[in-house]
Amino acid sequence: MHLHLLFLLALCGAGCMAAGPSYSLRGSWRVSNGNSSLELPATVPGYVHSALQQHGLIQDPYYRFNDLNYRWISLDNWTYSTEFKIPFNRSEWQKVKLIFDGVDTVAEILFNNVTIGKTDNMFTRYSFDVTNVVKDVNSLKLRFQSAVQYAECQSKAHTQYRVPPECPPVEQKGECHVNFIRKEQCSFSWDWGPSFPSQGIWKDVRIEAYNIAHLDHLTFLPLYDNTSQAWTIEIEASFDVVSTKPVGGQVTIAIPELKTQQANHIELQHGQRIVKLLVKIRKDVTVETWWPHGHGNQTGYNTTILFALDGGLKIEKAAKVYFRTVQLIEEPITGSPGLSFYFKINGLPIFLKGSNWIPADSFQDKVTSELIKSRSSCFCIKCFLSRFPGRGLHFPVGQNIKGWRDGSGVKSTDSSSRGPEFKSQQPQPSVMGSGALFWLQLLLQSAVDANMNTLRVWGGGIYEQDEFYALCDELGIMVWQDFMFASALYPTEPGFLESVRKEVTYQVRRLKSHPSVIIWSGNNENEVALRVNWFHVNPRDLGTYINDYVTLYVKTIREIVLSEDRSRPFIASSPTNGVKTMTEGWISKDPYSTQYGDMHFYDYFSDCWDWKVFPKARLVSEYGYQSWPSFSTLQKVSRQEDWSYSSRFSLHRQHHGNGNNEMLHQVQLHFQLPQRRDPVRAFKDTIYLTQVMQAQCIKTETEFYLRSRSEIVNGEGHTMGALYWQLNDIWQAPSWASLEYGGKWKMLHYFAQRFFAPLLPVGFEDEGVFYVYGVSDLHKDYPTKLTVRLHRWSSQKPLCTFVSLSAVIKAGEAMVLFQMPVSKLLKRCKECTRDTCVVSFYLSTDNELFSPTNYHFLSSLKDAKGMVKANITVSISQKGDLFVFDLKSSTSAITPFVWLDVGSIPGRFSDNGFLMIKKELSVLFYPWKPTSKSELQQAFSVTSLTDLY
Repeated sequence: MHLHLLFLLALCGAGCMAAGPSYSLRGSWRVSNGNSSLELPATVPGYVHSALQQHGLIQDPYYRFNDLNYRWISLDNWTYSTEFKIPFNRSEWQKVKLIFDGVDTVAEILFNNVTIGKTDNMFTRYSFDVTNVVKDVNSLKLRFQSAVQYAECQSKAHTQYRVPPECPPVEQKGECHVNFIRKEQCSFSWDWGPSFPSQGIWKDVRIEAYNIAHLDHLTFLPLYDNTSQAWTIEIEASFDVVSTKPVGGQVTIAIPELKTQQANHIELQHGQRIVKLLVKIRKDVTVETWWPHGHGNQTGYNTTILFALDGGLKIEKAAKVYFRTVQLIEEPITGSPGLSFYFKINGLPIFLKGSNWIPADSFQDKVTSELIKSRSSCFCIKCFLSRFPGRGLHFPVGQNIKGWRDGSGVKSTDSSSRGPEFKSQQPQPSVMGSGALFWLQLLLQSAVDANMNTLRVWGGGIYEQDEFYALCDELGIMVWQDFMFASALYPTEPGFLESVRKEVTYQVRRLKSHPSVIIWSGNNENEVALRVNWFHVNPRDLGTYINDYVTLYVKTIREIVLSEDRSRPFIASSPTNGVKTMTEGWISKDPYSTQYGDMHFYDYFSDCWDWKVFPKARLVSEYGYQSWPSFSTLQKVSRQEDWSYSSRFSLHRQHHGNGNNEMLHQVQLHFQLPQRRDPVRAFKDTIYLTQVMQAQCIKTETEFYLRSRSEIVNGEGHTMGALYWQLNDIWQAPSWASLEYGGKWKMLHYFAQRFFAPLLPVGFEDEGVFYVYGVSDLHKDYPTKLTVRLHRWSSQKPLCTFVSLSAVIKAGEAMVLFQMPVSKLLKRCKECTRDTCVVSFYLSTDNELFSPTNYHFLSSLKDAKGMVKANITVSISQKGDLFVFDLKSSTSAITPFVWLDVGSIPGRFSDNGFLMIKKELSVLFYPWKPTSKSELQQAFSVTSLTDLY
């Protein structure tokens, strides 16, 4: 437990009253089960499962079948308790409060054996007045009730009509009635995650004491007035005023970099009071705006606010304030019925490139722990290259050219000619701090390293911790923020709605100062669930459920959002038809329309290499395919008898109905299944193929959305966003993620680094014609040349090359650069057939900006002829904090999907899963913790498609 005395020593002279003390109760507690047969030390913040594991009473909850074996933990009622001394004289303070930033979930709170309140919502802060019960030495208990049992009781009490779904599908092995408790919805299970509805104090708990008045929350909301063309900062401060007399004083706001200082007089009455202030920024002062990653800098301004109140009380706070505007544009499109659906940031249309975020762990105390117990080094690629100017590093995604390049494309060695759009695209240092930020920073940095600019915080998880949003601000990641309601109907009793009101008010006030948050969304998929009748409700009862839907998301959540935050848009659901949904009574007649709003799309049966199966929608906020995580990730939670695709473990770990078979179905469309007899080797090969399949499927689908941004075909198009499902994993299991549990990059994430590049060529066939589009997310028009090459699978030397005339790709647009019938293409390369050749292509500009090299398969690879098994050897050398892997192939044939692996050593390669079209090439490895050349050599393995047969 720690004492944080918030005395403003620099400000307080004689006669000055300091703000009160804040005493954290985090640290060592005790936890016991319902019948007191178990009692043990526990850490707060923390969970029951974590305490049991730390003291050796249970294994890793993720190991094998422990999600079932440890179900008893969630069904028991646990008590957290502690005793503590108050390190200040309580008689000197008018009010003492006990504050919980997060309790998960249902608990009775006893302070000195007096019940002071109850909790039933994981997503809100609880504050209790303990002025009259606090002593010098105090006891504190939280008597938790099983979330599973509580949800069941709440469901049984709702007798008027059912509120589905009652239980998850049987393959999810989960608990029932999660929609009756305001708790992380996926904690009862999901189709990618386990059921661990644990109990615990998951955020900070503290004692605060004060006189006169206490500042409860403070928000800064910059707003731009188009009429006056000036910025105003809307400041909102919430006070608990304990003085019975009015409290006057002065507020001073200072932003030195913007030459801004403003003073206002305020007067506070007794009770809960909100003060709103407006600070105008002078028009003659240049304000640098916050931009998403890839579009500019993430400039923020240091701001201080000082409240000098009667009685000598002074309260000072500091914050970083960011200026940016966001608009959701829904307007008519020439040549298309319906409306557009895209975002403008600072007036510029932005294509949303990214993924969906789920909770990083079933136990949030692990997210804020040091999973990798060391501080990683800071990697600067430019510094590395400047130290080794004679080293030619050639990467497998393209041709040997000037400058450094990884899977995302090539950056010029001469930055003097770059426009401002290149500044945020330079290789970023991978700074991974220790402690609370490490785990989040690892995952979010990986998103940025894959050229993403957006993450959707999915509505079945949690409102993420403060550090998540601060990192998104710093990294330029736009956040599509769902409220925590997902794939279910919900009750609307007065008590439930009141809890939701407190939750939404608290979360909007907590998050609205972050420029990264660009939209609020009321729920995940509940509009479409009602319209399509996912839960098989009686059509006669549909009106009741629609009324409940409107009551919850429109009359409750939407009204709060509109009153609290006028700086960003709100939609009631995702997917939605936007304005069209509103006009149709909030439940759209066709929620799958491609001509309005956003869309979720999944198809596991059609051929994912056929781009025509994908919707030409306005924005696609979910889509994806499953794959298995790497063997080294699974090995940590399994044993040898589990290492086959049909083992009991493999079936248990798959929570998506028929998921394992769906993966094999897609694999078999274009690849042969593994043929090796060793069962463990066959399992590893199958894992590899599922990752190849997933990467190739999502590449094809994403590239279709990227090239559809600037065109309308048959009334459809103008696609302005692609957020695949999903970014990260919650445990070690098959899922849609591109980052495994622990942060290891799947093949898909390396592909994303390429297909989300700021300049990209996209190739595809339509009616026997091969097309190449140029896609640009740059801020300037660029004259661009396209180079197309045909290779025989049996030879790395190009058979023929086509270089187009320079064409200008406009900023932020896509255009056709090349088209030729495949028959003509093959005829011009006389030794080529569909089975024997592959097409590669890349873009280049006069500014030495290069795209990644892309490729197009002319046939399924199971039908390809001329492939030769490659024996790829490696030489590893260390250069500062980095390692260089020099690869050499024993064959002159092209080797597809070369996969480099260093087992469980944390880190990532500069590129992976590539087509090796050179006999020799070099790839960088960025370790996330200290390692050595010998350790890497021992762990290293390489796999390619030709190794499997």
